[in-house]
Amino acid sequence: MGEDAARRAVEAVWRIESAHIVGALTRYTRDFELAEDVAQEALAAALVSWPRDGTPRDPAAWLIATARRRAIDAYRRRAGRDERYAALAHGLAEGEATSGAGGPSVTPGTSIVAGEPGSDPAAFDPDRIEDDVLALMFVACHPVLSREAQIALTLRVVGGLTSDEIARAFLVPVATVQARITRAKKTIAAAQVPFEPPDGADRAARLSSVRGVLYVIFTEGSSATSGDDWIRHDLAREAVRLTRVLTRLAPEPETFGLLALLELTAARFPARVGPSGEPVLLEDQDRRRWDRAAIIRGRAALRRAVGASGMGVYALQAAIAECHAAAGSVAQTDWGRIVVLYEALGRVAPSPVVDLNRAVAVAMAHGPDLGLRIVDRLVDQEALVGSHLLPGVRGELLSRLGRTAEARGEFLRAAELCGNAAERTVLIRKAGPPPLASDR
Repeated sequence: MGEDAARRAVEAVWRIESAHIVGALTRYTRDFELAEDVAQEALAAALVSWPRDGTPRDPAAWLIATARRRAIDAYRRRAGRDERYAALAHGLAEGEATSGAGGPSVTPGTSIVAGEPGSDPAAFDPDRIEDDVLALMFVACHPVLSREAQIALTLRVVGGLTSDEIARAFLVPVATVQARITRAKKTIAAAQVPFEPPDGADRAARLSSVRGVLYVIFTEGSSATSGDDWIRHDLAREAVRLTRVLTRLAPEPETFGLLALLELTAARFPARVGPSGEPVLLEDQDRRRWDRAAIIRGRAALRRAVGASGMGVYALQAAIAECHAAAGSVAQTDWGRIVVLYEALGRVAPSPVVDLNRAVAVAMAHGPDLGLRIVDRLVDQEALVGSHLLPGVRGELLSRLGRTAEARGEFLRAAELCGNAAERTVLIRKAGPPPLASDR
């Protein structure tokens, strides 16, 4: 195998199995920072070993076995042959002793097929893998961390993204991402965060935080707040993938509600961007290009999103997305039901953004004048100051009412506030050219 092929193999295994690998190593070492460090060392070793010896039949197991040996070396360097190192070494030796006669050696520097005779089977217990990944999500989204740190750590250790990829996704310097991840690891160590899913009320609160981080990641991917691209597909896809994992690990109604929302929203991606990368608004989208498989998956998840107390925040938003998915056009959309759903969402999770979206739905169901009344109340309340969303919606409603000059001013104000180049272009286009002197 050549070096390029080996690198591609390592990258593919890491992207798919990184959460399992780091989770198993964290359980083994009880040291989150060390676990990721030795995992990275194992990746470096694979880049040397695999081109020479070929890709193992179980690459993830090879990486874990190699990383565990590096962890033992790290403890030996730190504290010599102390009790903890002896326990770790004894555990690895026991795993090798049970492999049977003729099994390959696992001494450093040799090529093995980990997960087969010669590896530690406890590291690959299928009953523990799901617990490891769930624990990893809870660690990455622990409340001692800031939201920015939670997002960076989730994408790094659960999603397997590199610091470069995370930096590109959120348009921040690589050094900033690396600093966030480093501080997060030190904070987790200082707070002595246990590597295990919490119980009871703490579990519910922490699971809500995990869902919130995945929602933020997807939202940034589906409607980028800055940069040139309107949709960051890699970021959105990663959020969907991690949410699917979460539904398997914690199959609760609101987790399915989040998955339904993400699937139904992502289903429109193929029609949301034109040939040159320009945004295509809902009324102009070719609905034949919507991803029907994603819609089916989203609806299936939505059916599992209704709990004993009804729909939660994500399920209500998913139900709104389903209304769009079920309609053949904007005119055929059940806007009345969308208004009701936004009213319910406003009671469960009140926010100016929910009110603004409700105003759009009211305008579609009952006319732009009624929608504009809601928007103007938000203006009077000085809601969403600094956001381009409110003037953008207000400009749209004023335009539909024939108040062209006022609408143009709102669109231009929205364009000034908008950080995304593609969306800013749409707003400027909506504003239109300045009026001629004879029209003033």
